Amino acid sequence: MTEKLLQYIWNYKVFKHFDFKDIEGNPVEIITFGKWNTNAGPDFLDAKIKTKGLVIAGNIELHIRSSDWIFHNHSKDPNYQNIILHVVYQNDTEIEDLIIKNVPTLQLKDHIDQNILWKYEKLVNGTRFIPCENIFDCSKIPPNFHEANILKKLDKKSQELEKSLEKYKNNFEAVLFHSLAYSFGLKVNAHIFTQIAESVDFSIINKIRQNESQLEALLFGISGWLDDPKDGKMRMWKREFEFIRKKFSIPDLTLHPKFLRLRPQNFPTIRLSQLADLYYRHQNLFSKIIKADHMDELYEIFAPVKASEYWDLHFTFGTFSRFQPKIVSKDFIELVILNTVLPLKYTYHKYHNEEITDKILELYRNKTAEKNSVISGWKKLGLKVKDALESQSLIYHHKTSCEEKNCLNCSIGFKLLKESSNA
Repeated sequence: MTEKLLQYIWNYKVFKHFDFKDIEGNPVEIITFGKWNTNAGPDFLDAKIKTKGLVIAGNIELHIRSSDWIFHNHSKDPNYQNIILHVVYQNDTEIEDLIIKNVPTLQLKDHIDQNILWKYEKLVNGTRFIPCENIFDCSKIPPNFHEANILKKLDKKSQELEKSLEKYKNNFEAVLFHSLAYSFGLKVNAHIFTQIAESVDFSIINKIRQNESQLEALLFGISGWLDDPKDGKMRMWKREFEFIRKKFSIPDLTLHPKFLRLRPQNFPTIRLSQLADLYYRHQNLFSKIIKADHMDELYEIFAPVKASEYWDLHFTFGTFSRFQPKIVSKDFIELVILNTVLPLKYTYHKYHNEEITDKILELYRNKTAEKNSVISGWKKLGLKVKDALESQSLIYHHKTSCEEKNCLNCSIGFKLLKESSNA
């Protein structure tokens, strides 16, 4: 038993019976169980009980043992002066302060199905793909489970984007550029690419985006790759970078993207060139993304994007490779759409108080499900994953609930714990 589990049981009223009596044998009727308080102070606020013929309103505090009241030093804390009921799993000592104030103590040990404790123990101490793997049942997935997960994910991402918008004075185009840089950097270079994008005022990007070579030169120069030119193309980029830096008074800042543990097609040289090409091809990129209502329209924006001709024969500066145009792959496009484009569209319409939830969810439904180890794990449990709405939901749920063993805040875990059978 943990205090969090006890709070969960109280909040969701998961009891074998409700004929509550305090430790002195007096009946206690719980009129309202109170509002679960996740901040400092009593565990449940604005509760109401009836005992000894009196109806009392106030707060309720829960503990595993009654002696925890003493260990937590609640008697001296002004936040606990309006306690009307002390709820404990096991009463191990009398609390003099509560006796003086006529605050009853309710012991829950005999009101809780021990099977809940058994299940919870198995969940939090398991080392499987998901904690409830041995008792998982596909039929226990609630209605609208996937839609709710996607909206949670979008709201969380939207909060991050709103902070960026505040920082950049509601310039959605600048935030889009920074977000796309993050996606193009993948896991290894995401933060470095973001720093590169944020190191230059977006107005400069807008002024030079009609010249792809200059945009590449700017990104390559900030990355510190042009200091020692190895061929004519590099010397040209270096001249362009020095001209741009002087013209726009760009600070002498150098950031160094990483190549280690990356496949050649994901080298930062290739990804930065592709990012430059995206902005060169679409002078009104933000507008196109916001106006796109179908997944096919979003694909059309990114599908033609490729690194410049120099990279047809290179992966790194000055070293030849076999001819291979560096076009963005379908998988990469999908990654960018899911991680950058859809969250930004959601945030944009939310910012303008425009309802777009159904359209965004439909865009997820119109994309095929990802194939990765997490999705494979869910499929082994019997789940059928038919589209990106479901795959993205399951990936998010696995990360935020299963890996964190946050079973008490999981709608699936709630159903599994509440049932009394040992299935």
